[in-house]
Amino acid sequence: MRRKRFLLAVANHSVLIGVSALFMFPIIYMFFTAVQSNDQALTGSIWPHPFVWSNFKTVFDEINVWRYLWNTFLYAGLSTVGVVCSCVPVAYAFSRIDWRGRNIVFLLVLSTLMLPTQVTSIPLYILWAKQFHEWTGIQFIGTLKPLIIPSFFGDAFSIFLLRQFFLTIPKELTDAIRVDGGGHLQVLWRVIIPLAKPAIVAVALFNFIYAWNDFYGPLVYLASNQDAQTLSVALSSFRSLHHVDWNLTMAAALIFMLPVIVIFFLAQRVFIEGITLTGVKG
Repeated sequence: MRRKRFLLAVANHSVLIGVSALFMFPIIYMFFTAVQSNDQALTGSIWPHPFVWSNFKTVFDEINVWRYLWNTFLYAGLSTVGVVCSCVPVAYAFSRIDWRGRNIVFLLVLSTLMLPTQVTSIPLYILWAKQFHEWTGIQFIGTLKPLIIPSFFGDAFSIFLLRQFFLTIPKELTDAIRVDGGGHLQVLWRVIIPLAKPAIVAVALFNFIYAWNDFYGPLVYLASNQDAQTLSVALSSFRSLHHVDWNLTMAAALIFMLPVIVIFFLAQRVFIEGITLTGVKG
């Protein structure tokens, strides 16, 4: 009976298993290539013979992985905190507070999604390099500050995602707090945030993965400081040094991917719940 149930489960999920195998094949191929020798990596064969585990050690020896890993965690972590702290109150104002011109302002916020990053990169770079430096006396270029500070002023996509989730929370729950004399901060802290944890986690993961994979921002602002670079820029530099050493390139790419994969699987349930519920207005 146990074997029969197993076979039925496999049959019922055969399509999902097949699609999952297709998505897993590139990662498996990367792993097998990462543990091949230099000569074998050029042949296109899949199974390593023998397994060369020293390729990962070579990557750590040639680039300062721990330094770049810390910079990437610092950039992704602080920017995620900034996005969550700034977008939650704004999304609450757009979803729970009635004020004149709310929908117009919300449309203006959404319209910023149509602006590519490259359009505003030049004026922003001039501001960070000259104006802000003259006003504060602080050096911004070559540091993570231009990448982290803007996240504390909100993100249009995160505001939209949180607003849609906040609209699904029944108004009776927030009205009960207002009847007891509570203000907007109490409603936000005692009702909205506890019920919106799946959406907040989803927004946090979206921004963390975006910052982790960001290449354009660190390339623009951190090019003058080698010690402040992130893993994405370091991986590109490592790839340029090893043009045909596919085993070393795949080993470095796996090291780059591993933290994000671990974080996603740890928060998978809450993340999927937040994506499923966000945008369903009831």
